[in-house]
Amino acid sequence: MRYANTMLITALVTAVFSSAAAHGQGVKPQDFVTKATVAGKTEVAAARIALKNSSADDVKQFARQMIKDHTQAGDELASIAKGKNLQVPAHVDAKHGEVLAGLRSQSGAAFDASYAKQMVADHQEAVALFTSEAGDKSDPDLSAFAQKTLPTLQHHMSMATSLASAHSPAGQ
Repeated sequence: MRYANTMLITALVTAVFSSAAAHGQGVKPQDFVTKATVAGKTEVAAARIALKNSSADDVKQFARQMIKDHTQAGDELASIAKGKNLQVPAHVDAKHGEVLAGLRSQSGAAFDASYAKQMVADHQEAVALFTSEAGDKSDPDLSAFAQKTLPTLQHHMSMATSLASAHSPAGQ
């Protein structure tokens, strides 16, 4: 049931952002670079915490994949952004810093459940952001990057949903 609800929410969020992008209402290039970079840096930082605070092999495997994929995408986005004289954030913002602090304070099964739930939420946001940018043709380079990266983010969301199901506390 929770999986079905997660997928329904994902479909609705994606539809809203796809509709906005189709009507030329995507985010400005600097906003996309900022949001995507902060999201990616958050994923990498959260994954590093997971490698320390989790004792579950599947969580650690997922975390290693997040580090690899989000570091690679972040490097590519930074290269595109610098070529356009767009600013690339060096750190996560306060909101994402709080999320990371919350994860750092947990360990074991409680950490695994929180981390997996956070990964679902984060990837829903990322998929929506990248779907919007992929449909916004105002900056062809960023649109192409979003189109290229979107399938990976969708795969991450699917993996995160499975991880959340596997590590959800009993009765939830």
